[in-house]
Amino acid sequence: MQMDTSATAGGLRAKSIPINWHDALPIYAFEPFLRSVSDEYGWIGGIDDSGTVRCILPYTVIRKAGIRMVRFRVETIPLGEDFDVREEKTFLNSVVHYCRAIGADMIIPATTNTVFRTYPDGAIAAPYGSYIISLSQNEEELWSNISHKYRKEIRHAMNKGVTIKSGMEYLDIAHAIVRNTFKRSGHPFMGFDEFKRMIHGLGEHARVAIAFYQGEPQSGTVYHFSAYSAYAVHGGSIPKPVSGAMKLLQWESIRSFRDLGVKRFDLVGARVNPEKGSKQEGIMLFKQYLGGKPVQGYMWKYPLSSLKYAIYSQAVRLQRGGDIVDLERHKLVRDSVHGPNP
Repeated sequence: MQMDTSATAGGLRAKSIPINWHDALPIYAFEPFLRSVSDEYGWIGGIDDSGTVRCILPYTVIRKAGIRMVRFRVETIPLGEDFDVREEKTFLNSVVHYCRAIGADMIIPATTNTVFRTYPDGAIAAPYGSYIISLSQNEEELWSNISHKYRKEIRHAMNKGVTIKSGMEYLDIAHAIVRNTFKRSGHPFMGFDEFKRMIHGLGEHARVAIAFYQGEPQSGTVYHFSAYSAYAVHGGSIPKPVSGAMKLLQWESIRSFRDLGVKRFDLVGARVNPEKGSKQEGIMLFKQYLGGKPVQGYMWKYPLSSLKYAIYSQAVRLQRGGDIVDLERHKLVRDSVHGPNP
């Protein structure tokens, strides 16, 4: 869905551009995916003075209780190696004007696969990161980057007879595993129909993998991918899985995506400097011990309507104690490029 609105805030001009996805771009810029999660979506291009598109930012609009919320599904996508952080910041400043021009009430935090290098002036921001494995390495290097303990557990799972199976026929199993994992942590997860619609929107760019032991599912992960990157988006395990089942599942997936020619394996989302001994630290260490290298940046949001933003904030606080930016913004430090701690 294309819109003709454009906005300028100094530097690059944010303008709606035609969607022209190809496999070397992140899967979250793929139009069928955007359509599967919203009926209002598009690409915002960053246009320089010569009319050249310097970057892309896919977006969707979510409507709830009369509030229009823009949500980004991936970070700014550069279209050249010389696209620096300061140029991106001017683009994001213009993006805010663009969102206001299309009638949005706020920009809410992006999806957890998203790590921005910077954020616009006036945004409410928090540090955020991910752990990424380069699949340009050979299999021996990938294996050696996994911690000794995790390699031992992977071998244990293999010796026990844990098997990894992939296919859309396991979609309901994956949803049940992930939903129950979320439930044990006190968090809601999307219903099966919404989950299925999103996966079907990705078509051949989605993969469901399940670890089985003696015919019983132990762990599962859903991946979204293109040649640009594979994202381990939704994962979980039964309460007492066979030791190493999830680690074996990730290892076999890393090998498989490498063989497909995918460039990166993104373990999707990690909080910066989590509290020692916390669940968040455990999640971070899991990704680190699988060989992921840390990439740090930001999550951010932006109120465009003070009243509707206040309504949104109150609802999110009541529902889950605040969004990711609320929970992590106290960790933000002053920076001359990115801006002050709001």
